[in-house]
Amino acid sequence: MPDFAYCKLEIFIPESHFAALQKALQAVDAGHIGRYDCCLSCSRVTGCWRPLPGTAPYIGRENEISEEPELKVEVTCRTENVDRTVEAVKAVHPYEEPVINVIPLYRTSF
Repeated sequence: MPDFAYCKLEIFIPESHFAALQKALQAVDAGHIGRYDCCLSCSRVTGCWRPLPGTAPYIGRENEISEEPELKVEVTCRTENVDRTVEAVKAVHPYEEPVINVIPLYRTSF
């Protein structure tokens, strides 16, 4: 498998926690592109899930399908910083099981 210098993180989070997420990403230098920092993009999405028995959902009720607005936040980070970036996201994320996808970037424009 080839080495990748950068990864992209996709983070699904309630809009109420977006500002905290931005600060957490800035603290670990995620979204640093050339002479710019704090670079990310977000889009509104609808998340769906069903909390199973024994869960403690931030939103929703056990055994009922939830459908809620969320933000999908996309940010790049250096591959060697992925673990600390994911931990920084988890520290501010309200969900019991946050969705954080880490995707190696074969090529970037920077």
